[in-house]
Amino acid sequence: MKTALKLELAEARAMVQAALAKAAELKVPETVCICDDGGYPLALERMDGARITGPQIAWNKAFTAAGHRRSTHLFNLPPNGPALPGNEAFGIQWSFDGKFAIFVGGFPIVVDGEVIGGVGLSGGNGEQDTLCGVAALQALKDLLAPQKHTVLVQADIKK
Repeated sequence: MKTALKLELAEARAMVQAALAKAAELKVPETVCICDDGGYPLALERMDGARITGPQIAWNKAFTAAGHRRSTHLFNLPPNGPALPGNEAFGIQWSFDGKFAIFVGGFPIVVDGEVIGGVGLSGGNGEQDTLCGVAALQALKDLLAPQKHTVLVQADIKK
C-alpha cells in the first residue's frame, strides 16, 4: 500500500494566480488549467481577451502532462521526440479522443518525486506558455517549502 500526496484546491488556485500574474506581466492573455493526477481540472481560468479555445487546450495539455508524466513539448523535441514521424509514439496525439497534447504548454506537477497533477497553458507562444507554467510550479514550491516538500521547477520534465 502506498500513501500518496494529493493536490488540493488552495494549491491549484495559488498556481493559477502565479501563472496569470506572469501572463499579465508578459501582456499575453492566457488560459491556465491545473489538474489532479487523474487529469481532471481542479482550477481553470481564462483571462479576459483570451481565446475561447483556450480552456480545452489548456486542459488537454495538463491532462497529458499529468497522465504521461512529461512536459508535452518533449514529445516533438528533435531528434528523439517519441511523437515525431518514424518514432515509437508517432500518432499518439490521436489517443484519448484527440485529448493528448504533444506541443508546448503542459508540465507535470512533481512533488517529492511523484507526479501529482499537471499544469496546462494556452494563449501565448511557446516561450510565454513555458514562463507561465514555470511560474505556477515555482508558486507551488514556495507554498510547500515550509512543509519541507520538494517541487520540481523546470520546463523539461520527464518522470
